[in-house]
Amino acid sequence: MAGFLYVLAAAFMWGVIGVFTKFVLAEGVGVLEIAFWRAMFGWVFFLIHATVAGQLRAHRQDLPALLGFGVICVTLFYGAYQIAIRDVGMAMAAVLLYTAPAWVALLSKLVLKEEMTMTKAACVAMTILGVTCISLGPKLMSAAAIQLNLFGLAAGLISGFTYALYYIFGKKFLYRYPTPTIFVYALPFGALLLLPFINFTHKSPAVWLLLIGMALVTSYGAFSFYYAGLKRMDTTHASVVATFEPLVAAILAYALFGERFSLIGYAGSSLIIAAVLLVILSGSRPHKTMGSEA
Repeated sequence: MAGFLYVLAAAFMWGVIGVFTKFVLAEGVGVLEIAFWRAMFGWVFFLIHATVAGQLRAHRQDLPALLGFGVICVTLFYGAYQIAIRDVGMAMAAVLLYTAPAWVALLSKLVLKEEMTMTKAACVAMTILGVTCISLGPKLMSAAAIQLNLFGLAAGLISGFTYALYYIFGKKFLYRYPTPTIFVYALPFGALLLLPFINFTHKSPAVWLLLIGMALVTSYGAFSFYYAGLKRMDTTHASVVATFEPLVAAILAYALFGERFSLIGYAGSSLIIAAVLLVILSGSRPHKTMGSEA
């Protein structure tokens, strides 16, 4: 029960990323600057944790991989997700983020040499169809809005792809270190690579508090709770609980900002979430490969 509550707490924390982003964007701060400060303030919290717990050291030969993880989880993932929230809204961005399990199915075949099952292939097809349904909505709008939506759609898919790389990378390497150690090295390096693309703006004390709160809740808090939950429950069940994130984001987007999908958009969202659950739940059952089933 404790593990379930930890992972559920992490899902709720990730679900409020869009809320913080919307409020900070309204104050004139750019999306990449938001990603930068989310990473840097998150790094401060992980650095304090790692220092107190004596978890600062990493093997020299592992530093390239830890820094590479920074490129994935900050430069690409943080940046793309913030852009998606800005351009397509927090509800749609959260759904597109959860195309990650479909990407994992494909990357597991290519990188980890895992077998591609009929279930995984069906889930990839469901995800593609779901994203297509979501992207049809903007075609009812002006040409400028279509272009903006397509850019946001691409950013959302990139966030899902880089989120999938997080799991692939972790399966091959990051199990060696505790969570604070990983992020002490990854977060600042990934943030520094964003610097050439950022125009820093003047920020009021309220905006600084929002940025610090965002890092505390959605970076340090969410990852800490998630991995605490993984120590108390298996990965499959933890992943299922984590899919509450897009639900939380959609409810908050509707309640706070009046965001809503068209009917076909909701159908596409349902397909994506159904594909996510199938990919995750099928992991606990024995599979036949596509060739054997054929």
